[in-house]
Amino acid sequence: MAHKAGFVSIVGKPNAGKSTLMNALVGEKLSIITPKAQTTRHRIIGVVNDPDYQIVFSDTPGVIKPVYTLQTSMMNAVQGSLIDADVILLVADIHERHDESDIIEKLKATESPVAVLINKIDKSTEEEVKAKAAYWQETVAPNAVYAISALHDHNIQAVMQFILDHLPEHPPYYDKDTLTDKNERFFVSEIIREKVFKLYEKEIPYSTEVVITAFKEEEHITRISGEIIVERESQKNILIGKGGSMIKKVGTYARQDIEEFLQKKVFLELFVKVIPDWRKKDNYLKRFGYER
Repeated sequence: MAHKAGFVSIVGKPNAGKSTLMNALVGEKLSIITPKAQTTRHRIIGVVNDPDYQIVFSDTPGVIKPVYTLQTSMMNAVQGSLIDADVILLVADIHERHDESDIIEKLKATESPVAVLINKIDKSTEEEVKAKAAYWQETVAPNAVYAISALHDHNIQAVMQFILDHLPEHPPYYDKDTLTDKNERFFVSEIIREKVFKLYEKEIPYSTEVVITAFKEEEHITRISGEIIVERESQKNILIGKGGSMIKKVGTYARQDIEEFLQKKVFLELFVKVIPDWRKKDNYLKRFGYER
């Protein structure tokens, strides 16, 4: 039997559950998940390997109309993944409001097989699912529509079978032991950023970036230093909290998850740094690894 390999792009609006789906399909926690929109900022690749096939999944930022330069970079990541895709999965929350976006126009025009995945059906009725399926069939005319719950693994195997049925014959793109294209530093920074998203309100999560400044592996411990970047002094004060209480909480929760991720004892120190309007400045976005 010929070997199959291909790129699968996962797209959708913020909070559609793309990252939960990505983690369910790959079988590992690669994408951070929080209840807040726009948690995913980078295109994250997860690789599923089998003797007969290799599936390269791309979890992309949620589709929005960009307001500042960081969001433009995020949407560039979405467009790039659609161009590369051998198979496209459009994830739609069962309760999301519809608006005709350019992503729908691109899906109508693409020659790649498209499946619409109506997610979070555990929070809906059968009538709602049927109505949503009819809407997507009419709007995008995809190759298939699946009702799923990524959180509860419902119908994930059917989605995998759709991918395998449409995967082209091709040698593997990555070594067979590759899980992702990102390094440990990236995932450590994402774990820290996830804690910021979960512990802070309002604009704080969206104004922060996490940069790992030191990553030193010793025999019994890994020593990590990180900077949490914010845009204003007032945000720095909120992040640190009274007597350093909030930043300690971020550090404690992050260290626990990092130790689980690295399977090693970790010493983590965090600093907060102000870079005014970093989200609008090309030089900083490039330095922080965002796509142009």
